[in-house]
Amino acid sequence: MVSKPVPLTREGLAKLERELEYLRTVRRQEVAGRIHQAKELASTQNNAEYDDAKNEQAFVEGRILTLEKMVQNAVIIEEHHSSRVELGSKVSVVAAGGKEEHYTIVGSAEASPKDGRISNESPVGRALLGKSVGEEVQVQVPAGVLRLTISAID
Repeated sequence: MVSKPVPLTREGLAKLERELEYLRTVRRQEVAGRIHQAKELASTQNNAEYDDAKNEQAFVEGRILTLEKMVQNAVIIEEHHSSRVELGSKVSVVAAGGKEEHYTIVGSAEASPKDGRISNESPVGRALLGKSVGEEVQVQVPAGVLRLTISAID
């Protein structure tokens, strides 16, 4: 099975690597300690604390596997200064009402809309890719059609 490339900025890759290291070295030990403690305190039958710790262990191990795959398949997004929107571009757009928004186009692993980092796979991100300054894009959103005009690309 071929894994899908994970586009990441250098900062995004470093953040994932820090989280992976923390989970491997700190959280695993903490959860193992909780499991051991819960076993010592009571029988494992009908032991809510033990069940909770086992569930947390499953979550931590699952997250470790996910992060390992992401890091293994990481493709670094290089900063480009192009006249067209691409991964890594910082884009300024003006909405129909005149409100200006600023986005950085990143891979889905780094997307954080509240921080202006939108995924290349999101409706707005997909609509902006390949466009130039002055072009208008229309994006179907739950509230209707969003019209954005690209005012700058960095």
